[in-house]
Amino acid sequence: MSIDLDDHEEPDLGKVYDRKLMRRLLGYMRPYRRHALTAVSLIVVSSLLQLVGPLLTAIALDVFVQPAIDPAGEPSARAAVSEWVAAALERHEIPTATGVGLLAGTFLVSLLLTLGVLWAQGYVMQMMGQLIMYDMRRDVFDRLQQLPVSFFDRQPIGRLVTRATSDIGALNEMFTSGLVAIFGDIVLLFGIVTVLFLLDWRLALVSFAILPLLFLLTLWFKTHARRNYREVRKQVARINAFLQEHIGGMSIVQLFGQERRSGSQFDGVAERHRVANVNAIYYYAVYYPGVELITALGLGLIVWYGGGEILRGALSVGALVAFLQYAQRFYQPLADLSEKYNILQAAMASSERIFDLLDTEPDIISPEGGYRPERIRGDVELEDVCFAYKENEPVLEDLSLRIEAGETVAVVGHTGAGKSTLANLLLRFYDVGRGSVKVDGVDVREWDLQRLRRGIGLVLQDVFLFAGDVAHNIRLGEDAIDDETLRSAAEEVRALAFIERLPDGFSSRVRERGAGLSVGQKQLIAFARALAFDPEILILDEATASIDSETEAWIQQALDRLLENRTSLVIAHRLSTIQKADRILVLHRGELREQGTHAELLALGGIYAKLHRLQFQDEGELTAATA
Repeated sequence: MSIDLDDHEEPDLGKVYDRKLMRRLLGYMRPYRRHALTAVSLIVVSSLLQLVGPLLTAIALDVFVQPAIDPAGEPSARAAVSEWVAAALERHEIPTATGVGLLAGTFLVSLLLTLGVLWAQGYVMQMMGQLIMYDMRRDVFDRLQQLPVSFFDRQPIGRLVTRATSDIGALNEMFTSGLVAIFGDIVLLFGIVTVLFLLDWRLALVSFAILPLLFLLTLWFKTHARRNYREVRKQVARINAFLQEHIGGMSIVQLFGQERRSGSQFDGVAERHRVANVNAIYYYAVYYPGVELITALGLGLIVWYGGGEILRGALSVGALVAFLQYAQRFYQPLADLSEKYNILQAAMASSERIFDLLDTEPDIISPEGGYRPERIRGDVELEDVCFAYKENEPVLEDLSLRIEAGETVAVVGHTGAGKSTLANLLLRFYDVGRGSVKVDGVDVREWDLQRLRRGIGLVLQDVFLFAGDVAHNIRLGEDAIDDETLRSAAEEVRALAFIERLPDGFSSRVRERGAGLSVGQKQLIAFARALAFDPEILILDEATASIDSETEAWIQQALDRLLENRTSLVIAHRLSTIQKADRILVLHRGELREQGTHAELLALGGIYAKLHRLQFQDEGELTAATA
């Protein structure tokens, strides 16, 4: 067993910043602009509050430890503030200890206010991010429901699930930790730069001396991290693809004893993911200590130059301490910009994939003012229909047939003859290449899609049940189907007896895909579902192919009730189930070769007679062998 992992790789990452994509993303923020403006306002307030602590420290040291003077002996802006504070304390005869306590109390209040503002800011941004994610997921799911079946034939399910989960999650991180947070970093940096120059412009220039080193380190990290970031995503996609296939096929793995081989294959996939992560960790392990080293170098320069200025009487101790605190707060946002870069890159890549899905226009839609009758008679006609799933590989060729209202018509033929394609075309899951499919004399392309499909019931060989309860799987949320209709439908198709034997009857839980129910029980629930919706046209696509002959006997009564008084198209491989059909159509290589009743086709001695002979001969041999 092997898997083509390349089919599940993520596409190459696009530009780190795409103006067009960003404009569309901001469109999702527009309904919540009040949240965004509130978050920005809180960020400005929090940035200003973060400037208070070091400034209060400088004032305390300048007032109570050393006077603040500049080299010319003239008071600077910093010194002027310190002198105003000292004068105010002296005017009100406030002792030194009390003055220090007042400044400390003010510092504490600023910290508490900062804490409160940061909490409110985080709450508002996360709320906005969750609302935007809700809108995007709703749009993605709505688009998936609009796309034709042919789209899902080409797309791996895991990839589509990723669009609505991790890709949108990456965008949430951008809205909550990227865009608004970057604005906050810019406000904080601008505020710190302003305060540093007000404190001492020469020491401010010394503080900025390490910026070229920080920039070069960040550029190196950005270049290598981007490549490894893509490699990690690619390996994650491979792991997801491998797990999806092997968990889904676990019964086959165990049946043929492939556990060791599958484990060995997974080891290889997991190893490549580990190596990719280790490579990515290496660059992070170099970058962040590098940032710390360069930051320490910057602080060392401040202490070296500032200490000399203090000794010459050109700088106060308070100013130097404030510089050290401000410098630490200045370097941190710069170091975080690399992380913001990764968030932005992931968001751009995810948004490109999401918008590519949202921009996929469905090619099968209801026409404007589509045909929507109150009641469907049930006449079905195919006229010169040609159809191919793949180009130059026709499935149906110039097929013409007619089914009268209330008639039960069976379709048989070899695998690949085009039997199930008739159901796909009638339900307009696909459009014909040439010719027309008509219901009540109207081309299905002119019907309102919802009305067309609401009037056609479909029961498949592989019954799909949703996680929930039995009642939900019959009515599928349709309010018009009340409890009485539900019970009546189940009783008429002989499903009521086994449903009432379940622990909670119609409220009994159904696990994913009906796990825990037998094939026959799932089939009866599907029959009850079809009868509850009361379609004018019914399609049974190999509905009894997976049922053993004994089970088929007690299901046949349900089938008889289901087919009563409605146009029915029965696609069957097992010929014993269609002998009562009004007419049997025999398809061969996309063409209608024979039609008639069971007896007429046997007498004809053609394809149907051959199929009948081979099938019942095989069944006879099997019966003899097991007797």
